[in-house]
Amino acid sequence: MDIRSTLSIIQIVLAVLLTVFILLQHSEAGAGGAFGGSDTVSSWRTRRGFEKFLFTATIVLVLLFVASAIIALRLA
Repeated sequence: MDIRSTLSIIQIVLAVLLTVFILLQHSEAGAGGAFGGSDTVSSWRTRRGFEKFLFTATIVLVLLFVASAIIALRLA
């Protein structure tokens, strides 16, 4: 297996993991919050426990995915 096919497999795995992690995150704002119409007074709150881990892991996965995409562009 060459580096390009290995990188493609890594990107697919990262994309699937990123999708799962984003879908697991809970949003209390609802559909109205996407357009600025939230029922809550303040949507700012502290993340704790698994929610904090999920948030941090999502950021790490995004950075890894972007890095792998840049490397794939350099190899093309």
